[in-house]
Amino acid sequence: MSNVATIPHSAVGEWKQPSKGVVGMACLIIAEASIFIIFIVAYLYYAGKSLSGPTPHEVLELPIFTSICLISSSITVHFAGSALHHGKRNATSLWLALTVLLGGIFLVGTGQEWYQLIYHDGLTISTNLFGTTFYSLVGLHASHVIVGLIMLSLSLIFSLTGQMTSAHSEKLEVLSLYWHFVDAVWIVVFLVVYVFCR
Repeated sequence: MSNVATIPHSAVGEWKQPSKGVVGMACLIIAEASIFIIFIVAYLYYAGKSLSGPTPHEVLELPIFTSICLISSSITVHFAGSALHHGKRNATSLWLALTVLLGGIFLVGTGQEWYQLIYHDGLTISTNLFGTTFYSLVGLHASHVIVGLIMLSLSLIFSLTGQMTSAHSEKLEVLSLYWHFVDAVWIVVFLVVYVFCR
């Protein structure tokens, strides 16, 4: 007679496959982070090496208000995901609308900054090394904000029309991971471009 105890099947923890969406987004974020690192290193390498003006100190102003708006949108998108998880469609729509609004304010602020730099300060992408690296890095981030806003706007439309339910909460969570990444990257870009190398 065997003395080996039999462990009930229910007592053995079953391995749960991770969400394909989360894993896919994590891989995308790692790849995108690598691209941003390359652009940030290039900006740091060429900082102060422009042979002609204008220089960052002469033309750049701290975009504090728009930065606060973008970073705050990470909070609102989190609340949107939480509301959807609990089946609160109206609250989900409200938080998504606030997220889109905050992201839109940031994008409009970036556009106004670029208009000022190009038409009043004479800084274009071909003016000097600063112009080339500045527009490349900030433009790369702005393009990610645009993509995020498009996806968030679609989510808002689906929420308003009742096509997004708590069953889609994981998809909104995946989208929120992308948006958190965009916000986190901006903190690094803000510090590098507007604080350390200004």
